[in-house]
Amino acid sequence: MIWHNIKVGFHRLGSPPVFHRLCRVVAPWLWAGAAICAAFGLYKALYLVPPDYQQSDSFRILYVHVPAAWQAMAGYLVMSVLAVIALVWRIRTTEIMAMMGAPIGAAFTLICLATGSIWGRPMWGTWWAWDARLTSMLVLLFVYLGIMGLYAAFEDKRKGARVACILILVGLVNIPIIHFSVEWWTTLHQGSTISFFGESSMDSSMMPPLIWMVIATKLMFGAALLDRSRNELIEQDRRKGWVRQKLGASA
Repeated sequence: MIWHNIKVGFHRLGSPPVFHRLCRVVAPWLWAGAAICAAFGLYKALYLVPPDYQQSDSFRILYVHVPAAWQAMAGYLVMSVLAVIALVWRIRTTEIMAMMGAPIGAAFTLICLATGSIWGRPMWGTWWAWDARLTSMLVLLFVYLGIMGLYAAFEDKRKGARVACILILVGLVNIPIIHFSVEWWTTLHQGSTISFFGESSMDSSMMPPLIWMVIATKLMFGAALLDRSRNELIEQDRRKGWVRQKLGASA
């Protein structure tokens, strides 16, 4: 009975009106949560956390750089799950969500690369190095852009989404490369210093703001994904009756 209800609920989300209503209700709450978490996290990061004994105040960019990097990879994993669902069950709303995740993931990746470059200049003496971690993150940005371009290249959006979903799954091989690059190769990028489930080399007083910022980026990704997906769905169905009924749109 429970499994049956889950399947029914899962397929109900494939209904455009139901999906539109869900996005409209949930997204504002996610945006509000993201704003609160980000405000609290940035306040603690900028005013309450003591300077690092080696990097002084320049380390504080970590509170933007690390959450953006983690969300860039986490967002790609979310897109990969949506791509599998879209390819196997052909649910249009999951196709749309998989496609709409790409610009958001690209934005987080760009933030990660930009803040990493700013942080690296005083630490490494250079804005950029063809380091394994940096290069694999740059590849991730190109994969995101490729997904966006491939989807836009098809006039038939459903066909374009299915082809782009295949690219998403192919690009998935880059995620473990990013994660393990500092262990597999000798790189300028420092190794893992943060662990939520084991011993971390970062001082415990520096961890709470990071946790708040990580939560903020995840809520932000979810809110942006729902809003972009709802807008894309409306654009695709703008001539359909349910859109006219819901939004008062004209043909």
